[in-house]
Amino acid sequence: MSSHKENEAWKEASTMEDRTFRPNNSNGNRRNAPFYKVLQGMPIAVDAFKYGAIPGVTAYFLTHAHSDHYTNLSSSWTNGPIYCSEGTANLIMHMLKVPKNWVHALPMDKPTVIPNTGGVQVTLIEANHCPGSSLFFFEGKQTVNAGDSTFKSAFVGSSRVFRYLHCGDFRASPRHILHPAVKGKRIDHVYLDTTYLDPKYTFPPQPLVISACAELAKRIAGGSVVKDKDARMDVWLNAAPPKAKGKQKSDRILMVVGTYSIGKERIVKAMAQALQTKVYCDARKMAILRCQCDPELHSLLTSNPLDALVHLVPLGVITSDRLKEYVERFKGHFSRAIGFRPTGWTYTPPAGIDLMPSVSTIIARSQKNAFTHADLAPARNSTSALQLYMVPYSEHSSFSELTCFAMSFQWTRMIATVNVGSENSRQKMAKWVQKWEAERKKKGNDYVVEYRQPDYW
Repeated sequence: MSSHKENEAWKEASTMEDRTFRPNNSNGNRRNAPFYKVLQGMPIAVDAFKYGAIPGVTAYFLTHAHSDHYTNLSSSWTNGPIYCSEGTANLIMHMLKVPKNWVHALPMDKPTVIPNTGGVQVTLIEANHCPGSSLFFFEGKQTVNAGDSTFKSAFVGSSRVFRYLHCGDFRASPRHILHPAVKGKRIDHVYLDTTYLDPKYTFPPQPLVISACAELAKRIAGGSVVKDKDARMDVWLNAAPPKAKGKQKSDRILMVVGTYSIGKERIVKAMAQALQTKVYCDARKMAILRCQCDPELHSLLTSNPLDALVHLVPLGVITSDRLKEYVERFKGHFSRAIGFRPTGWTYTPPAGIDLMPSVSTIIARSQKNAFTHADLAPARNSTSALQLYMVPYSEHSSFSELTCFAMSFQWTRMIATVNVGSENSRQKMAKWVQKWEAERKKKGNDYVVEYRQPDYW
């Protein structure tokens, strides 16, 4: 697609995503699907359930079970087969009551030919996002101009094989570009999770943050003093908790972790293993966790809150007022509580950081990005009985990870899928894609950004 045509396609997509749209008889009771929701030349849509029965589409894919990706998917779905991972299949049948006959769980890491698509095959790759999340690597010929877009492909009916990598939501890591399905191949279209495609989002690697939380929990439970840069941490660690009136409180410390309905489980598991304890959550959350294909997590769960030193709660509970209210119900059983609020949106870039760095600077910065328990400090309103930690943890790729990812394999076109609602936002992201493309040409086809571990750059 030429630059002019791509701009026109985005204008068309913006019209289709008009927030004032209301379904009625004149528009067929459905919103038209923008071009980036339907694979070019293939009868396949990804995360496009809110558009109803899309013309020409015979296979609907779901990357993961977060509500912004399955919008309008429900027990009344009849528009076509849904393909996803086993974990996601379990979740949508449990949470949304999607009829089992429409849901098709596919194996991970194994090419599978999708029926009624003209021979397109797909490989599911772990997305490093929430449980059950997958990247989809599609390979096949273009056989049909499906969807609502007026911009058609000239390759429909040709013998050329196209390769598309749909990232959904993901946390990019070297494992993605080293995967056998991807390694050494040129990808025609990469549908990219651009949630944090902005230089200010350079938060630390996910495995380091997980380890830091587990280590901090272990040190706090053991009574160790750990100083942060402004020495605030040792003040409250040395402060004796308030004495209970009458009966002495237990010396046990409760760790409360905020999570989404699905996601952030890796922090919880690491903390529970470090403390050698069970994990408690309410019955609704328990049922959701049981849908996930994670025997290790299942073995940690308990329905008795007093048997666990780690509790899972909705992310919104991790505020001083709401956490205090939650902990009150266990008065007399724990001496104090520590709240962890893991989200990338809590991250703030260091003062004076260059927001227009070169690609080489971004990569160098990424390879030096470190994080330990000493980098976690309690919030200003923490007390000796109740501490809160804002944890810079996301299950979306940081800006530097997106750069390392894009620089480490061959691709022809990057298509943003997040923050695409305004032309200004799209142009800002497009400039970075152009920088990646120019730098890749200098480095050559075999270039892979050096990584510290297979899990992170």
